[in-house]
Amino acid sequence: MGGFLAEIIGTAILIVFGAGVCANVNLKKSFAFNGGWIVIAFGWGLGVAMAVYAVGQFSGAHLNPAVTLGLAFNGDFPWNEVPSYVIAQMIGAIIGASIIWMHFLPHWKATEDPATKLGVFSTGPAIPHFFSNLLSEIIGTFILVLGILSIGANEFTEGLNPFIVGMLIVAIGLSLGGTTGYAINPARDLGPRIAHFILPIAGKGPSNWGYSWVPVLGPVLGGSLAGLFYRSVFMGDTTIWLFIMVAVTVVCLLLMLVIDKRETQHKKEEQISA
Repeated sequence: MGGFLAEIIGTAILIVFGAGVCANVNLKKSFAFNGGWIVIAFGWGLGVAMAVYAVGQFSGAHLNPAVTLGLAFNGDFPWNEVPSYVIAQMIGAIIGASIIWMHFLPHWKATEDPATKLGVFSTGPAIPHFFSNLLSEIIGTFILVLGILSIGANEFTEGLNPFIVGMLIVAIGLSLGGTTGYAINPARDLGPRIAHFILPIAGKGPSNWGYSWVPVLGPVLGGSLAGLFYRSVFMGDTTIWLFIMVAVTVVCLLLMLVIDKRETQHKKEEQISA
């Protein structure tokens, strides 16, 4: 099996488990309804482990554009293969989300709230605030990629690495995930969001495209920073790209502050006019 097909299959497996646990816990008349955040965190973590076990030998099981970029910036993955991996991950995410839509077919109609249905497919902020939301995704993905690189540098019992990576996902979800739902993966969020947009889901609402760029940009910045940071601090190979990426990240966060300020001012003006 080639790397392209492996990334499609692996990412689809990841989303089947991940979106599946979100559907199980949140859709009405599921036996797992109201299972809670811990169930969701473990569902995603074990889903990552299973996906890595399935395709790791064929593609390295990136399953995430942020991981692919982090490994490329770290010098562990060829840049010419990055586009094909990212495309494969997006395709796999859409396929996985579509499978979950079919699996829970009667439960969409039984669930009244459109936002709950969207939450099965993609993330959203607990408190909408672009600066904080973007920063949360940057930090979460930085920890993810740094953790993956650190795990890879250690020797484990043969076959244990995918499980350890899965537990890293659980840890991120339990410790950092409550702010934005810890997308930490552009394909994990954007692929299923596209599926939500195109699938005939009973009673669905809008796909919240106004927020959709946050769980894409944040992980891209966080994953890239982590790869460059690991290369500089752990491997002693500092490149100009580290400083460029830090500057880009700072600029993006400052722009978020400006957007948030304008949003706050706009809301105040609406309240006064009302």
